[in-house]
Amino acid sequence: MGMRKHQYPFMTSFFQTTPQKILRLLGAFLLLISGLWLTPTEAADLVSQETALQYIPKAVANSLEKNQIPKEAISISVMELEPGRPGKNTAKTSLDWRSTQAMNPASTMKLLTTLSGLDILGPQYRWRTKLFTDGFIRQGTLKGNIYLQGTGDPKLVPEVLARMMKDLQNLGIQKIDGNLLFDRSAYAPRVMEANTIDGESLRSYNVTPDPLLYAFRTLSFQLSKARNADFIDISYTPSLSQFKIINQMQLVDKACDNWKKDVHFEISPEVINTTPPPDLTAKFLGVFPSNCQDVNYNIVALDANTFLTQGFSAAWEVAGGVWAQPPSGKNETVPISARSLLQFDGSNLADDVQDINKYSNNVMARQLMLTLALEKMGKPATTENGGLVIQRWLKEVGLQFPELIIENGAGLSRNEVISAEHMNQLLLTARNLPVSQTFYNSLPVAGTDGTMKNRLLTQLGKFLNLKQKPEVRIKTGTLSDVRAISGYVTSKSGKIYLVTSFINHPNAWKGLEAHDQLLAWLLEDGPEPKQAR
Repeated sequence: MGMRKHQYPFMTSFFQTTPQKILRLLGAFLLLISGLWLTPTEAADLVSQETALQYIPKAVANSLEKNQIPKEAISISVMELEPGRPGKNTAKTSLDWRSTQAMNPASTMKLLTTLSGLDILGPQYRWRTKLFTDGFIRQGTLKGNIYLQGTGDPKLVPEVLARMMKDLQNLGIQKIDGNLLFDRSAYAPRVMEANTIDGESLRSYNVTPDPLLYAFRTLSFQLSKARNADFIDISYTPSLSQFKIINQMQLVDKACDNWKKDVHFEISPEVINTTPPPDLTAKFLGVFPSNCQDVNYNIVALDANTFLTQGFSAAWEVAGGVWAQPPSGKNETVPISARSLLQFDGSNLADDVQDINKYSNNVMARQLMLTLALEKMGKPATTENGGLVIQRWLKEVGLQFPELIIENGAGLSRNEVISAEHMNQLLLTARNLPVSQTFYNSLPVAGTDGTMKNRLLTQLGKFLNLKQKPEVRIKTGTLSDVRAISGYVTSKSGKIYLVTSFINHPNAWKGLEAHDQLLAWLLEDGPEPKQAR
């Protein structure tokens, strides 16, 4: 899908200017000419309309004070959606507290990445993973190497590999006499380098982008006390070839709280670069509470090539396939002389965007931004080019965000900034795009799913008797010194509010209550004059 061209972009920009900006311009203009047509009192009354919107609701202010978060550390923008024809929605400002300040939005930045991605690529866009060979098939044996060429499918998971193995067997292949070679030329090498903001490179939220990202490169172990004996059951996913677990943990009679601090994990070797590859060994040591049942221990412990090689090998073996010798796996670009074996199309973008926004998946958001660069500017994709594509899209839909800094599109950054006012403008623009409903459906629903599943349960419970129940769809964001919310609130009266709020402060981790108070206030139609402040 190409980007739309607006015949009069300056008019689009004007009509999407927020009411408070218009008030500021009119106020300044009217004050300037008040000596000609208006009395100073009349002009001041117009300017006071803006001032009247600059406050923090009492419950929110009380929460901030209790948790030692200064009012200067929070920004809030609330706009009420005004009824209009589809594609012609407008909104009026209901609350404006420091909304023009550039703030770190944490994971709410994913709203910009996913909305632009949906509008540019289309909800039905699918990533493609291709398999090539430099050999030939004879009597059920592929004599030659298999090349995997990726374009950044973020959902290349075990179920996908299982279908891929079936497709290979449908070509008449039962045995592979060759190596696995990985073509990652879709991304610039520096994009795939580990570079975390917190030094936690083994945590799954810090996984780096990869054109051939398999199962988020995360080993997920399930630990539990055996039901009929005094030992610890350990299972894991995804399946890896030549992988074994050594369990040297001891059961202890204690609560399950903070169980991870007493578990020690080792894996060897972390990188495989020999042929044939050695066995992988994961060792668990320490103590494990007997009261724990079905807990997960997720870790990014293997390099990308080892993880994909052993994952592909296991999938082939589970399908009944045979190797002439275990593959070692290495990077190599597909040669021109190679012939195509098969092409696999991943899930559609609409489904992936749900995962990105509901569960705040960082690497999926980063790969979507890189896909924008890949599709619109060619390979190798870079984050810089992805940012340029998004900036160009903003201009074409009539938005100007001069303070915006995009570093990776996921919000996992100390440098990314945007204002609450502009994030709300983005939410308003979303209502007027063909992908509006797909985008709206991707946001976490308070009390129901995603990162909002356990929030506002009590507040929403008050409206169970209403025929048309209120709804809160909010993207959340969290860093060590950032709390953020952005999305839509349908109030008890049926009004739809656009709301964005950022807290940037060392005590931001205490700000969840203040944000929940803000959302609860909107559920009750807080901006109504009789309830304001």
